[in-house]
Amino acid sequence: MPYSIMLDAGHGGRDPGAVYNGRQEKDDTLALTLAVGEILQNRGIDVEYTRTTDIYESPYQKAMEANNAGVDFFISIHRNSYPTDNAVSGVESLVYDKSGIKLEMAENINDQLESIGFVNLGVKARPGLVVLRRTKMPAVLVEVGFINSDTDNRLFDDNFDDIALAIAEGILGTLDTGNTGGASGYTVQVGAYRNPDNADRLVRELRELDFPAELSEGDGLYLVTVGAWPTLDEAAAMEQRLKRAGYQTLIISR
Repeated sequence: MPYSIMLDAGHGGRDPGAVYNGRQEKDDTLALTLAVGEILQNRGIDVEYTRTTDIYESPYQKAMEANNAGVDFFISIHRNSYPTDNAVSGVESLVYDKSGIKLEMAENINDQLESIGFVNLGVKARPGLVVLRRTKMPAVLVEVGFINSDTDNRLFDDNFDDIALAIAEGILGTLDTGNTGGASGYTVQVGAYRNPDNADRLVRELRELDFPAELSEGDGLYLVTVGAWPTLDEAAAMEQRLKRAGYQTLIISR
C-alpha cells in the first residue's frame, strides 16, 4: 500500500500571505507544492492537495480535508517573512511538538534544503498552528526561505527544481527505513501519562480489544504503545486501525 500525503500550498485566494515588492507568498507556495507533488507521485506516493488553483480555504478547512482523506502525512509549504526586509534569511520547519516521525521528516527536509544553499534555521515547535494542532496525522509546515530576503528569493528562483526535489527527498528519505538515521523500526503511541494507573487502565483496555499494547517509562511519563514494526507502512496500518477504534495516535521511530 503506497503512502498517502496531503500537500498544502500555504494561503491562496483572498489571502496572499506575505508580500514583498509585489511578490506574493501564495503564488510561490502553489508553484512549489505542485512541483513537489509531481515528484512524489512519480516515486509512487499517493498525493492529494488542499488546493491546485488560487482559492482560499481556512487552515481549519485544510486540516479537516486531510483528516477526512485519512492520509498518512500532511505537509504545508510556506514562505517566511520578517518585520525588517533583508534582515533574516534561511529555511525552518514547524511541527506541533519536537517528537516522533514528524520531527525526523522536518529535520530531513531542512537538511536537504540546506544543501541547496539556504541557511538552516532548524525545527521549531508551534502547537498553536491550526494545521499542526488539528491534523490527526504527522504534520510539518516548511518555511522555504524569507520572501522579503533578496538572497532567499534568488535561491528560490534560480534553484526552483532543485528545491522541489530537496523537499521531496526529505520526505522520501524519512519514509525509507534504510535512510532514517539508524532507526530500528516504529511503534504507535496511544497515550502518555504522569499517573501510572491511567496508563495501566489504557493498556488493559487496548489488550481487551486485541491490540498488542505495552507500557514503558521515559522522561517522567508512562507511555502506552502498540506494536513494534520494522517498516513505517506496517506502523501506519496499525495506526489507522487504532484511529478507527477512536484512539489518538502518534507514530514514533524506535
